[in-house]
Amino acid sequence: MKIPIYMDNHATTSVDPRVLETMLPYFSDTFGNSASRNHSFGWQAEEAVENARGQIARLIGADAREIIITSGATESDNLALTGVAEFYKEKGNHIITSQIEHKAILDTGHMLEQRGFEVTYLPVDKFGSIDLDQLSDAITDKTILVSLMAAHNEIGTIHPLKEIGKITREKGVLFHTDATQGVGHMDIDVEEMNIDLASFTAHKIYGPKGIGALYVRRRKPRVRLSPIIYGGGHERGMRSGTLNVTGIVGFGEAAHIALEDGKAEVEQLLALRERLHQGITREIDFVHLNGHPTERHPGNVNLSFAFVEGESLLMGIDEIAVSSGSACTSASLEPSYVLRALGVGDDLAHSSIRFGIGRFNTEEEVDYVVRRVVEAVSRLREMSPLYEMAQEGVDISSIQWDAH
Repeated sequence: MKIPIYMDNHATTSVDPRVLETMLPYFSDTFGNSASRNHSFGWQAEEAVENARGQIARLIGADAREIIITSGATESDNLALTGVAEFYKEKGNHIITSQIEHKAILDTGHMLEQRGFEVTYLPVDKFGSIDLDQLSDAITDKTILVSLMAAHNEIGTIHPLKEIGKITREKGVLFHTDATQGVGHMDIDVEEMNIDLASFTAHKIYGPKGIGALYVRRRKPRVRLSPIIYGGGHERGMRSGTLNVTGIVGFGEAAHIALEDGKAEVEQLLALRERLHQGITREIDFVHLNGHPTERHPGNVNLSFAFVEGESLLMGIDEIAVSSGSACTSASLEPSYVLRALGVGDDLAHSSIRFGIGRFNTEEEVDYVVRRVVEAVSRLREMSPLYEMAQEGVDISSIQWDAH
């Protein structure tokens, strides 16, 4: 077992050796520009791109012609929301999303509000799930788009895409999903789920960074977008710029592996997830699982440890790569906006740790992580008088603290 241990696979994954091997020739031997139509170097590059586009499309049940290559999921999210808003603004100016979407969606929504669009941010329950009736009621004759993610990057909660797609199709509204964490880890079929646009990226499925895709439905209904990057008219005019052939080839191979091995990998991740969760909660009390207990990403465990500060815990297990639910900035320590939306108190939000289990993690690593987390939490709690009081049965929330 190698130290440090990487358990932050929701942030990024390592490139699978099979993906790297597929990419290597395109750095040197087959280095052509796929838009160069006058010689074999360009033809070979174009053939490689189209082959990869097909592999990417098959992963979500789409047609290769519906895949627009981007620089990653953030660009895909921006293109989906801004592209739809601009193209369909004569039809309506209302977009619906949720309070816990990725910043790539929320910040784009705020930008569109400044341009005169109206955005509804649906609340979520304590598990991070939306109310489908509330979604249906929020749709008006001015609504042009609903954007809700597939699997949540922080708490792992999965949205019921098929049920959402049924509502949006019946109401004649476009449905976009940020499928960045979902693709490769859950069944996503754009036809069956009535998804009209979907964003995802290679580096969450063991492909290279800096390459992503936006699925854009071609028929029933045909989705149109206004571009946000202008130039030579690449990608059917929706996203100009010389294609990253090497990255696309890697993305294609990563998608192919995910499609071939996905079900077995999900089973493996679920087993490791339960081993980690149960291992920790067997040894430590006052541990809270954030997100849905069952409808969640198979490799996600997001835990809050009461009477422990998240940053201190991270320092205590610094040989393990995980992420904290509190974002440390130069001037303030803000708890996660996602956990706040779930109704998690600031104290628990500050103590949350996200474990992202991936393809290359082992049982031995999970057992080591459990042992180290238990040691670190126990040591930190020894210094906490509040933990001692809680063990004695004192309701901490009922205590009236003297301001003096």
